[in-house]
Amino acid sequence: MGAGHSHALYVHEHSVVHRLDPAVKVVAAFGSVVAIAITPREALVAFGIYALTIAALTRVARIPARFVVIRLVGIAPFVLFALLIPFVADGPTSRVLGMELSVDGLWAMWNILAKATLGAAVTIVLTATTEVADIIGALGRLRVPALFTAIASFMMRYLELTADELRRMRVAMTARGYDPRWLTQAKPIATSAGALFVRSYERGERVHAAMIARGFTGEMPALDTRTAGGAQWAGGIGLVGLFMTVAIAALLSA
Repeated sequence: MGAGHSHALYVHEHSVVHRLDPAVKVVAAFGSVVAIAITPREALVAFGIYALTIAALTRVARIPARFVVIRLVGIAPFVLFALLIPFVADGPTSRVLGMELSVDGLWAMWNILAKATLGAAVTIVLTATTEVADIIGALGRLRVPALFTAIASFMMRYLELTADELRRMRVAMTARGYDPRWLTQAKPIATSAGALFVRSYERGERVHAAMIARGFTGEMPALDTRTAGGAQWAGGIGLVGLFMTVAIAALLSA
């Protein structure tokens, strides 16, 4: 986990949000997502406040709107699932665009779409302003079990290595004239998947042996020993407090 590795969700900027301590951002993101999750689905004003706050943070962090929109494609499965609910849910119905749709299903659809979108936007802001290594280091400083942080760090690193290996294999296949157009050409894909699995497994064994030889004891060394100041923690807790206040007010008024 060298400091030089960056990931596709990171935006290289020097904003105030980028300079915040990673632990503060992790706590703020987690608290904000919890507040969004407990907000009643009928609290439209609350969701509007969340959206405006996240948009303001995105602006301050200098994250392009297009960047956020493209990354939100990751919640497409939730969107597709939510769009089906009004057609299969029971209860009273309402005519929308000439179709009879369940009222409860429409509310459920809105609930999933709003919370999934806002929650994903919060995590996008976090990862766009914080390197993966810094996030994992912050989790360690927040007393998350070392086993979890070690697994997470290896997982992120090996995802990058596996993706690079897959890209090289595809380039090699294309250079040899492989142009998949028919189902009968699926065999090379299956063969490549098997080779990729074997290579990843063998690389994992080699890396593990090398780490043991260098005295690895099960915990990754702390590369970042910074501590957040009172002003940074006040800002992070203030954001969580805002979201929690809105969520509690929505719950009480429901």
